[in-house]
Amino acid sequence: MKKTSILKNKTLIIGCGRLGASIANADSLSGKNVLVVDKDSSSFELLSDLFSGYTFLGDVTDLSLLEEAYITSAKEIIIATGDDNVNLFLAYVARKLYNVPKIYVRLDDPSLEILISDLDVEAIYPFELSLDKFSRMRGDK
Repeated sequence: MKKTSILKNKTLIIGCGRLGASIANADSLSGKNVLVVDKDSSSFELLSDLFSGYTFLGDVTDLSLLEEAYITSAKEIIIATGDDNVNLFLAYVARKLYNVPKIYVRLDDPSLEILISDLDVEAIYPFELSLDKFSRMRGDK
């Protein structure tokens, strides 16, 4: 079932931990239409008081929940749960079933990137982001 919405250029964020909530807050402040899905209602407490998007509570692997959260018309999806297996599954679903134009997936284990190498999906590695920031802080080249 395809849903239409008056919202344009939707960004769907799956997982509202520190990374997902930070991206949701920044995107919301920049004027993007942000939708956030998480299985734990307390995760939404990480969203800023200025967050103007929508939240959806439930099992992130439930396709009907993802459709309710407008995955069918999302321009981009950021998959940032704390579980690499769930994230890989959702990356496949977003690409193969819903053909979301831009997909970012958080992975803790870099060796898993081979599993998405043919999907046109960007991998996010929190440890690399931290290492890069630390290197810049220290003045390393």
